[in-house]
Amino acid sequence: MNSNVAPMRTFGDFFHFFIQELKPRGPWITPFNVISIPVILTGVVILVYRFIYGLGSVTNLTQDTPWGLWMGFDVVTGVALAGGAYVITFVVYVIKVEKYHSIVRATVLNGFLAYCFYGGALLIDLGRPWNAPNPYIGNSFGFSSVLFLICWHFLLYMVAEFLEFSPVIAEWLHLEKARKFLKSLTLVTVVLGITLSMLHQSGLGALFLMAQPKIHPLWWSSFIPILFFVSSIYAGLAMIIVEGTISHSVFRKLIAPNSHHSFDEIIFGLGKGAAIVMFVYYFFKALLFIHDKQWEMINDVWGYWYLLEVIGFVLVPALMFAFGFKHRSLNIIKTAAVMALLGIVLNRLNVSVIAFNWYADVHYYPSWQEIVVTLMVIFSELWVFRWFVTRMPVLNSKH
Repeated sequence: MNSNVAPMRTFGDFFHFFIQELKPRGPWITPFNVISIPVILTGVVILVYRFIYGLGSVTNLTQDTPWGLWMGFDVVTGVALAGGAYVITFVVYVIKVEKYHSIVRATVLNGFLAYCFYGGALLIDLGRPWNAPNPYIGNSFGFSSVLFLICWHFLLYMVAEFLEFSPVIAEWLHLEKARKFLKSLTLVTVVLGITLSMLHQSGLGALFLMAQPKIHPLWWSSFIPILFFVSSIYAGLAMIIVEGTISHSVFRKLIAPNSHHSFDEIIFGLGKGAAIVMFVYYFFKALLFIHDKQWEMINDVWGYWYLLEVIGFVLVPALMFAFGFKHRSLNIIKTAAVMALLGIVLNRLNVSVIAFNWYADVHYYPSWQEIVVTLMVIFSELWVFRWFVTRMPVLNSKH
């Protein structure tokens, strides 16, 4: 991509090149643009109103329910969905499975943008966003707090992901020496990123250890950090399948023809891995359910809701992944991936929002403004992802 562009030697060359890259490409009237642009503009208006008049003006949050959709989905769920980056880099660079090398760049980009936008969404949710640096410096939290560790893991992992993706930027700018130098750092940044992400995924679950009295017993466990970490693995694999399938359809012209067939084989491998991890996760959940003697808790609405999550969106898609891999069915694996992602969303929302303060007389429901802003965050990330993919060698590269 951009193979005919001469290397840039001056700032003027770079400025001219960058301005050209900012120009829109392709038709403006597309289904995605028609849907996303009004949502993004509406979301911006809502945010302006929110920062002028406060959270209470656009959300249904209260002092008793300070966490809602923005925290539960944008942050707690979004971090799990971004897990594919550390999983696939571990597979490619640590255990040397070259089969998946072609999807590393897109997966790392998706993970990096997810963290950027979910971190931004966290600022939206804070009543006093100017106090956001406090956890990083230990102010009012202390250096031994879980939040202090999570914030630093979050920040350092974003830096690691940026460094992992930086060779793509250097290649786009035709800076060959910089590309080679940044490429030489790949293994170090990958190992650092994997370590930080493991700590971050489990640390996010550790936040809820302190909320035992507020979370329904079916969703609270002293092993919730392990459950968050394990579920982030199959969430990442499922996200790669869904995101990769969409990318291979939308950006078909940017991908070499032979890559489409190889991606089918990649999907089968990802489906197999997801099946194994989901069965491990289901085993953990079943073991905890039996050990904690929670049989009597499944005889009410909360119990039925729990069974829907664990059986309908964990066990069933796990079986579908295994069946799809054995019988070589791409459609079954792709369907299972969608169901697995819905299960992750359901689980994270149950822990952080739905089953949080489950005993309260008045339950929280997101306002339409909260839903629009969440959609705005998702659409904005997709716009930026599209910009990167259509300009940089993300889906097709010589290196």
